Amino acid sequence: MMKAKLICTALLAGGFYMAQAQQTAKPEDTEFYTPVPPKVTPGKIEYKGAPSDAIVLFDGKNLDAWKSVDTDGPALWTVGGGIVTVKKGTGNIETKQKFTNYQLHIEWRVPANITGEGQARGNSGVFLASIGKGDAGYELQVLDNYENKTYTNGMAGSIYKQFVPLANPSLKPGEWQTYDVIWTAPTFNEDGTVKSPARVTVIFNGVLVQNNVTLLGPTQYIGKPSYSVKHGAAPIKLQAHGDKSEPDSFRNIWVRELPN
Repeated sequence: MMKAKLICTALLAGGFYMAQAQQTAKPEDTEFYTPVPPKVTPGKIEYKGAPSDAIVLFDGKNLDAWKSVDTDGPALWTVGGGIVTVKKGTGNIETKQKFTNYQLHIEWRVPANITGEGQARGNSGVFLASIGKGDAGYELQVLDNYENKTYTNGMAGSIYKQFVPLANPSLKPGEWQTYDVIWTAPTFNEDGTVKSPARVTVIFNGVLVQNNVTLLGPTQYIGKPSYSVKHGAAPIKLQAHGDKSEPDSFRNIWVRELPN
């Protein structure tokens, strides 16, 4: 009996200290400022349309392929002039269709009149697999990093809070930028353990910034990422970040499904 009481006490103490550690963890614990990616001036890229086998997610006309993450109702962002602009306060949007492995093309623009600094300057994100409400999922960061310093695993082209981009090919605010992504979804065993982790390659304005990196798990703002949620095919999500800077815009979004 005494031994059982000791084990119970140890388990309770362990749980207490784990909870205490989680409460005292801070976002800064997983923010890194080195290495600093070299600045690269990208060549001019012009994309005029999607491949014949692509699924067009946004062609400039409507958000029929998207829904609100919070309500599962219609996506409420603003469409006009062939682009979609984040409507802050309405929450994130995600695709109605779910995907596993794919090639994604998306173009984004930080407005020319952008204000703020650091993470509060043109912040948004492309969640390569949305696995729940809010910001649950695997985030490829969108941010103005033309002349805006922040932690390097939180800059444009980073896998947020995980991998620093290999280069910084950011263009000036007001110019359209491109992400071309190859996403390999994670797979799980029946018991929820990871069979194969997620992998991603990202080409940013024609420059390779993530080279088939193996993700540590879904994005985690505080604490270290881990594969704590078993999931299958998932939507692609765009973020309406809560900072006060002027909203970003997107256009020409398409995806090509790849073999599993």
